[in-house]
Amino acid sequence: MNWNTTGEFFAMGGYGVYVWGSFIVTALCMIAEPLLLRRRRRAAMTSVRQESTLHKESCNEKSA
Repeated sequence: MNWNTTGEFFAMGGYGVYVWGSFIVTALCMIAEPLLLRRRRRAAMTSVRQESTLHKESCNEKSA
């Protein structure tokens, strides 16, 4: 494909809205996924720590 101007490039023969919209949505998903994974991992690790603490406390009460 050959474009004479930048406007023609971004218009993509009338399909620019679909092409660039898809590109933007994909880029946002690729940025959001690692951020969401990090948040879920932190929540899971916090939950595991809390359960571990509760388990240790319950074991200490039983042995006393």
